[in-house]
Amino acid sequence: MSDLENKIFYPLIGDKFPEIKVQTTHGEFKLPDHYKKKWFVLFSYPADFTPVSATEFVAFTKRYEEFQNLNCELIGLSLDQVYSHIKWIEWIKQKFEVEIPFPIIADLGKLANILGTIHPQKGENSVRSVFVVGPKGIIKLIMFYPQEVGRFLDEILRVVEACQVADQENVFLPVNWPKHEFLGRQVLIPPAKDQETAKQQPKEYGSYDWWFCYKSLEYG
Repeated sequence: MSDLENKIFYPLIGDKFPEIKVQTTHGEFKLPDHYKKKWFVLFSYPADFTPVSATEFVAFTKRYEEFQNLNCELIGLSLDQVYSHIKWIEWIKQKFEVEIPFPIIADLGKLANILGTIHPQKGENSVRSVFVVGPKGIIKLIMFYPQEVGRFLDEILRVVEACQVADQENVFLPVNWPKHEFLGRQVLIPPAKDQETAKQQPKEYGSYDWWFCYKSLEYG
């Protein structure tokens, strides 16, 4: 049997999020159906009672309303039991006066293994990952971080909005959108796939060339 036949294939961007029942601090859910018609960000972290993860949970909570304004929910995941999650939530509330409003999955390794978030060089812990999932259960974005480095929440909020705009408007987005140095919040038109469209698009939109057309965004 070849190495390729032995290889485990993890979900990729554009795949349906794996259908699975999970036990959380808010009860049992079936993913991705629990968030039907909503976006959600599933983020894994190494373990409860770890310092970097504590700072992330406080930050996610303080930005939770911004995620909700994007019709997006949050759900955490680590290889800890529910009672550990509950005790850690109590600890965060006591130390930082922050009450965690979103659920945390108590995973025994099943979902983490499906998603590829367990790194063999990091023992039994789940690495830091981010899965942005759309309202039809399709994975839109995947990010992995080293265990030692906390996430940048501005970027996660940005990519949620960016993925929503790309979907709703059928457009591409430039680097650093919505703060591109000369396009600002404007968006890019997908390059033409035939000669007639290549002739028409520069007449309909702002243009640097037939393959580089842009327009103002009506979204938001």
